[in-house]
Amino acid sequence: MSKLLRFAVLVVFVFQLKLVYAVPSFARQTGLSCNVCHSNPPELTQFGRIFKLNGYVLTDTKSKDKVGISKDLSLSKNIPISFMALLSNSAYQANQPGAQNNSVGFPQQLSIFLAGALAPHFGAMAQVTYTHSDDHFGMDNTDLRFANQTKLGGKSLDYGITINNNPTVQDLWNSTPAWGFPWISSPSAVGPLAAPIITGALGQDVGGLGGYSMWNDHLYTELTVYRSEHAGASAPNTGVGQSYNISGVAPYWRAAWQQAWGANYLEVGTYGIYMRSFPGAISGPEDRYVDPSFDFQYERPFGANSLDVHGTYIHEKANLDATFAAGGASTTNNHLNTFRIDSTYHWRNRYSATGALFSTTGNSDALLYAPAAVTGSQNGNPDTSGYIAQFAFWPMENIDLNVSYTGYTKFNGATTNYDGAMRNASDNNTVYMALWLSF
Repeated sequence: MSKLLRFAVLVVFVFQLKLVYAVPSFARQTGLSCNVCHSNPPELTQFGRIFKLNGYVLTDTKSKDKVGISKDLSLSKNIPISFMALLSNSAYQANQPGAQNNSVGFPQQLSIFLAGALAPHFGAMAQVTYTHSDDHFGMDNTDLRFANQTKLGGKSLDYGITINNNPTVQDLWNSTPAWGFPWISSPSAVGPLAAPIITGALGQDVGGLGGYSMWNDHLYTELTVYRSEHAGASAPNTGVGQSYNISGVAPYWRAAWQQAWGANYLEVGTYGIYMRSFPGAISGPEDRYVDPSFDFQYERPFGANSLDVHGTYIHEKANLDATFAAGGASTTNNHLNTFRIDSTYHWRNRYSATGALFSTTGNSDALLYAPAAVTGSQNGNPDTSGYIAQFAFWPMENIDLNVSYTGYTKFNGATTNYDGAMRNASDNNTVYMALWLSF
């Protein structure tokens, strides 16, 4: 497919989409409404996936110098800066000991984005965020991309290079952890003890370099390698005080197939990471993790409305030689199985409702999952399961009013007295209300 024809197809697709918002500097750069790329931010539409695949660049801008020689213009005519503010309140079914109910974030989060084309074939989505709990700015999700197109076997081949700081932040789909549901959540809610490494443990703590391709608009492949970078720590890295210090490099893989038939769209794929780590050091015994994972994403319009479904399954196998030697685990071999599924129905350009189920199971370990008030496990088991119901309303394109309820059926291995201090799983149920502004 030629570049001109590809662009024409995308423009036609634009007028089939509904109104929602995203990083506004992308809209200012392209001249297109935010709803073109997003159905429920940060959820990407077909157009949004292609825009990201091609390096956050829609077209090349050209100018002529004084002697009339045409050259690629290396700077965008629009300054690719955007801002986001998130204000929230969280209410819990039962207060945490010694703390009041209703935690206010004003703001919970304030972000500055460098988002858009920086040069022909090269763009970025770089986020710097102020968080209320830390009371300072820090580097957030960032993805720099070079992208181009050619042909392979007579079919189109989109290819590129990604530099990013969070495994899966570069992914095109919303079935993988970095951009998966819930899109926003309470920063003060009690979280479970255990989660696979790939679900965010390395976010903003690593730097990665990788290559990717999309063949014939169907087959996506990627390989990226990561190193620890520890923002705010001493350089070069000493490993002191750090939970994970990557030994060598940690390879991340991704493969996916996307297919459309009639009004239906389906993506199925695999992703994962392998990591060897020195906890708190840069040499000595290692912990090893491998996270083979599988995902799918389904989309279907119903007139002006639409339905989408995302799902992922992660199996983590860990060999914790270093943690065991340090007395932090009672066995060297551990595993976790995480399953998540969510579905959103969008009504025209104003409303969306999402339901989600989640579950994590694993083997018991009385040292790794030790008892502690609120956060621990009295039986040494990490099993946690529950559900989320979320409703969103957009009175304007860049304003989101959001309310969600998270309920737990099991928490850190039990339904009642899970922590050994008489706290129940349902005590951590949370009502979260938020106002999300982008400009």
